[in-house]
Amino acid sequence: MEVLRTPEERFADLPGFPYQPGYITFDSGDDGDGGTLRVAYVEAGPPDGEVVLLLHGEPSWAYLYRHLIPVLAEAGLRVVAPDLVGFGRSDKPVDRAAYTYARHVEWMRRALFDGLGLTDVTLVCQDWGGLIGLRLVGEHPDRFARVVVANTGLPTGEHPMSEAFLAWQRFSQESPQFDVGRIVQNGTVTELPPEVVAAYDAPFPDDAYKAGARAFPALVPTRPDDPAAAANRAAWGALARFDRPFLTAFSDADPITGGGDRVFREVVPGATGMPHVTLAGGGHFLQEDVGPQLARVVVDLVAATPRR
Repeated sequence: MEVLRTPEERFADLPGFPYQPGYITFDSGDDGDGGTLRVAYVEAGPPDGEVVLLLHGEPSWAYLYRHLIPVLAEAGLRVVAPDLVGFGRSDKPVDRAAYTYARHVEWMRRALFDGLGLTDVTLVCQDWGGLIGLRLVGEHPDRFARVVVANTGLPTGEHPMSEAFLAWQRFSQESPQFDVGRIVQNGTVTELPPEVVAAYDAPFPDDAYKAGARAFPALVPTRPDDPAAAANRAAWGALARFDRPFLTAFSDADPITGGGDRVFREVVPGATGMPHVTLAGGGHFLQEDVGPQLARVVVDLVAATPRR
């Protein structure tokens, strides 16, 4: 598997993101293609604090959580924010076909469980961070103490996707230009400073580094016979038995996932009686718009639900 690695100088002087990365390296192949992959992550807070895992989505990276990390760390939580393969400082396979839904789930499992040994995790997930993170919850429920879902879902292809998502999916596959910083800006309510837009562009020196960002939208199951649909249905079966604290914290201005919080509240036992919240003034990338508010939701949840 041919991979690219973004030069470290691209990440110099990132505004609001002083964290030094750590790395986990593992065998990349599930089909004998050989090679290794390196996954980057940042960590903050006390090493013995309860673990809060922040999973980003498409086409962002751990930088998206910079408004949450200090709030969580100051509350005594151990924050772990990885970059998905193909994003941030993590390795980027060149061939778009190298990216599959199943591989993304397995790559994160290897990095987070085999590599970092995370247990009793409070998952915070948005966008593809939920599509991957909720699969991990479904397949490894004993690793998770709590879940906070924000502007995400776990599609099985059995229900129509929003027109906003379908338009985004077409754009991702057809547009000759794929300006990541501008895409993130288009998914926020607030105007991002130029240096923040540049930080989202930093992982991608040129189009050769964007195979994963291009591939992700097409991997979302939109048909019941999608290659990932059966595994997602199985994950929903596990979520229907998940009785640990499960909180929805969607924003009020996301055309892509709006209303998607209802199914979690209806299906997941752990969602019963929880103080679910709709965060006002947040777009799709609510971490940019209402990051500190989302962080307080997580801090309050951990404080209110001691581990069994």
